[in-house]
Parts: sequence; structure tokens; C-alpha cells
Amino acid sequence: MARYTGPIARINRRFGAAIMGPSKASEKREFPPGQHGPKAGRRKSSEYATGLNEKQKLRYTYGLLEKQFRRTFDKAKRERGITGERFLQLLETRLDSVVYLVGFTKTRRSARQFVNHGHVMVNGH
Repeated sequence: MARYTGPIARINRRFGAAIMGPSKASEKREFPPGQHGPKAGRRKSSEYATGLNEKQKLRYTYGLLEKQFRRTFDKAKRERGITGERFLQLLETRLDSVVYLVGFTKTRRSARQFVNHGHVMVNGH
């Protein structure tokens, strides 16, 4: 499975929250990363930017790349019920998410590695 392997503190600082687990970087600098980080707070973001940021937060929280995220959303759209609720249900019932929620691991990233290395079996597989 592919996954994001870049700097975690950068993602946390971009959104101003501990999306991918706690890090000391957000305590040191309260502004977004990059060349224009300290100046970024001046402008009001558009409605599109707000929606995109929420989507990206969800993607990084569950550790999915765009294609996996899109497939899960399309599956939720095809099923009955409210699409948003169904989408979150599908994300929460992924095996790595269940392993994290049960408490076998401390982070979602470690839960994903736990599953990929075959430490969890479901119905003998």
C-alpha cells in the first residue's frame, strides 16, 4: 500500500492541528510552513479552499492517497443513505482504522504498518 512518507510536522503546521499525531514543531511555530507561512494568516480563504482543506485533513488523518480516498467516496455514493455518513463509516471500518481504534497501536500510521506486516488476521487471512 502506498502512503504519505513526507514530513509530519509540516502537515500539522499547515492545518494548525495535530492531524498526523502530536509534534513539537507546532509548539515552536504557530504559523504555516513555507516561505509565505508567517504572512498566510492575513487573507481570508475562499469557500473552495476551506472545503479542500477539510478534505485534505481527512485524507491525511486516515493516511490515504487520493485514489484510495476517491474510490472510497465513490463506493459511499453508490450505497444507500447519507453519503457523508456512509463515507466516514467506510473509512472507520478499514482494518488499519479498526486496529487503531481498538488500541493495539498508538498511531494510525503504526496501525497501518501492523496490518501490512501481517500481524492481524481476519477469518484466517
